[in-house]
Amino acid sequence: MTKSSRFKNIPAELYDGWYETPSGNWTGTVELGLVLDALKPAEGDSILDIGCGTGWFTRQLGKLTGICLTGVDIDTNWLAYAQSRDSASRYCQADALSLPFEDKRFSHVLSITALCFTPDWKRAIAEAVRVAEKRIAIGLLNRNSLLWWKKGRKPGSAFDGAEWITPSELMEMASMLPLEDIRISTAIYLPSGSGLAQVTERMLKNRLDFGLFLLLSAAVNP
Repeated sequence: MTKSSRFKNIPAELYDGWYETPSGNWTGTVELGLVLDALKPAEGDSILDIGCGTGWFTRQLGKLTGICLTGVDIDTNWLAYAQSRDSASRYCQADALSLPFEDKRFSHVLSITALCFTPDWKRAIAEAVRVAEKRIAIGLLNRNSLLWWKKGRKPGSAFDGAEWITPSELMEMASMLPLEDIRISTAIYLPSGSGLAQVTERMLKNRLDFGLFLLLSAAVNP
């Protein structure tokens, strides 16, 4: 079970189209920048995107790096949409809790706010680590964020079913995995994408831990 199963009633075109709005494009660009800084992929590397959904991050990373990515998700409709928008990447159905790949199959593994919608986010991260050779970048939802207080803790919101995680919980879990150079960062302090949100983002970057986007980045032990 991955992110897209949570949004199965939302047409792929509508979900993907949000990234074309000013707020969605800004949010996606900020998160994408953090992932690129965390992975630092090089020519010849391979990258897996777990819970790729409609493939927005997959195809953006492919354009920026020139690398042919592999995107996996459990929702075949969203995968079909992703493949229709991105002939350069490979897409296939897979469960984040039991990936159909051998150990260290990919140079890098990423996931953007998908594993927190699985029944077991810790197991899902362990699976991501298992199939990664060099680095991981896993984005989750931060329980210390303003958005959790406004929407995440209330039933009936768009985030029903999500596990909101604190930076300390994520660090504790990551420390039990075969990882080194573990870093926890947050971003998207004000999710509106307004001018104020963008100014706030620049001012608070890497200073506080209450951004909506909670990112675990680390190197995988040889």
